[in-house]
Amino acid sequence: MNRNDVSQALGTGVVIEAVQSMTGAESIAPEHLGRGRVPARGYVPQPGAGVDPALQREVETLLFRQAVMLDARAWGEWIGLFSDDGIYWMPSTPDQTDWMGEPSIFAEDKLLMEVRMGRLSHPNAWSQAASWGTNHIVGGVIVEVVSPDRLEVYSRFQMMELRRDAVRHFGGSYRHTLVRETGAWKIRLQRVDMTNAQALYDYVIQAWI
Repeated sequence: MNRNDVSQALGTGVVIEAVQSMTGAESIAPEHLGRGRVPARGYVPQPGAGVDPALQREVETLLFRQAVMLDARAWGEWIGLFSDDGIYWMPSTPDQTDWMGEPSIFAEDKLLMEVRMGRLSHPNAWSQAASWGTNHIVGGVIVEVVSPDRLEVYSRFQMMELRRDAVRHFGGSYRHTLVRETGAWKIRLQRVDMTNAQALYDYVIQAWI
C-alpha cells in the first residue's frame, strides 16, 4: 500500500487493514536507531564543544516551530519536518533502548504518522469532537554532537492538553537526531521520554506530544 492508497482510503472512511508494507518503525533498519539505544534513565546531556551560535538558533527555531505546528494542528506540515526515513518514538519506560523487543507508546514512521493524521482529521473523530487543544513549551536545548550532515540534540518539554474541562499535563525530554537534506535540517529520530509515561489516564493519548 503506497501513500496515495492511504490517502484515498482515509478520504472514504474505510478501515485500513494492516499489510506487510505498513510495519511502522519495524521497517527502519537497526542502524537508524541512533541514540535510541541509549536509555533515558540517568542520562545526562553532553554540551557540544564550540557550537556555532547561528547553528544553535537554527536548531532552537526548528524545535520551537514543531511545537507551534502541533498546537495549531498543522500535522501535515509537522510530518514534513521529518526525513523520509524519520521515526517518532515514545518509549513506554526510560530504560527502553529500542522499539523492536517491547511495546512503545508510539513508534511510527511517516506513513503511520499520515494514517494517524487522517484519523485525527476525520469529521467523526471522537477525540477531536470536544473542545480540544494543546500548548507546548520547549526549552533547555543542548546541541550535543555536531557534524556537517548530522546533529544530536537534547531538550526538555512541557505540554498542557485541554479536553472539555479536563486538563492533563505531560513533561519530559526530547532527543532528536537531525540530518541535513537539501540545505535544511530534517528529523530522522525524535525520541520522547515522558516523565509521567506510566501514569494512569482517563483516555489514551491521541496525538503526538
